[in-house]
Amino acid sequence: MENFNKDKYKRAKKQVEEMKGFYIHLSIYTLINAVILVNIYRNTDDFWQWPHFVTLVGWGIGLLFHASKVFGFNLLFGRGWEERQIQKYIDKDKKEMDKFK
Repeated sequence: MENFNKDKYKRAKKQVEEMKGFYIHLSIYTLINAVILVNIYRNTDDFWQWPHFVTLVGWGIGLLFHASKVFGFNLLFGRGWEERQIQKYIDKDKKEMDKFK
């Protein structure tokens, strides 16, 4: 029982550290892009310059993938896709084994 509690604690601590890392990443993203926006706004008439667009969108996509990893949602396959696929193959193997009984 003690090992079980230690494992639960380790998993919870890892999740909290991953969340902390994401929030730091989000803060840096927001700060850097705000500085870039203010700098472009003050120094040029053309507000949407391509370097900022690349930074905003490219880094934003990376941030989105970071969030999906930390918070457990999958943009490409949906929630629980991996578990459903695993269960499908387990069920398939079970049916094959039942044929030989």
